[in-house]
Amino acid sequence: MPQTELPSDATVATPRRQGPLVLAAALVTVVLWASAFIGIRGAGPHFDPGALALLRMAVGSAVLAIIAVRHGIRLPARSTWWLVAVWGVGWFCVYNLALNAAERTLDAGTAAMVVNLAPLMVVVFSGLFLREGFPKPLLIGAPIAFLGVVLIGMNSSTSADPDISGLLLALLAAVMYAGCTLLQKRLLNAGSDATTLTFLGAVAGTVALLPWAGSLVGAIQTAPLDSTLWVVYLGIFPTAIAFTTWAYVLQRSTAGQTSATTYVVPAIAILLSWAILGEVPTPLMFVGGALCLLGVLVTRMRWRQRRS
Repeated sequence: MPQTELPSDATVATPRRQGPLVLAAALVTVVLWASAFIGIRGAGPHFDPGALALLRMAVGSAVLAIIAVRHGIRLPARSTWWLVAVWGVGWFCVYNLALNAAERTLDAGTAAMVVNLAPLMVVVFSGLFLREGFPKPLLIGAPIAFLGVVLIGMNSSTSADPDISGLLLALLAAVMYAGCTLLQKRLLNAGSDATTLTFLGAVAGTVALLPWAGSLVGAIQTAPLDSTLWVVYLGIFPTAIAFTTWAYVLQRSTAGQTSATTYVVPAIAILLSWAILGEVPTPLMFVGGALCLLGVLVTRMRWRQRRS
């Protein structure tokens, strides 16, 4: 039966229009997530992990509500609501708490090395459970990028004997990152609207963080204004905007490819630290950043498959 609904040139034009948008959304995500390291360092001394996470998510949820209303709220299927709640609590509550707490006992380099195990986990488990397969560019590029993270981490580490509890918290953050990425991809594949899903998940995470409300009130009363503004920045940009663009990319790419793109974050973070904080990277950190960029570039390549 001939297909007359769309002309052939329309089906070709759609991915061409989406390609640059997906790339732009991925760039926004990694730049804003890289800037979060600066924000956490600016606010961390005056907010405990729970208070920092709660204020960040409260601000982020408010901004996401505006984005969702303007986009049009489309609720997911009722049968998936519990999965949305689990995903939101895991991603926006447990992950934030684990990472914030880990960075109080670990230096940034060690924390980054452990947490960035997550994209490798996503590559493996998305191939196994989401049937995304194991494309050669992803299998080659992701380890190259992770090697770059290791070089950056080893040269930015200040502790020769990392705290065990900090390592376990960073590992928990990595597991949450990987598991929530896979669950979010499953929900998107099931037809959930990306913007609404992000908003609902953020609300679930914020509600789960409410036990730290008392701590947050005390922190706001004593923290300098610039530290509080850093947390507000974290809520608006690395949370509301970056997670919206992250969902946009994840809906249009595989989970493995999307997560591997975040290996650019450490490279951008060292450049931002250099520009904003005056922290000059070592030569090996530059090499590590170059490897991160090279690895991500490889994961985005399309290799022709030999046909029999």
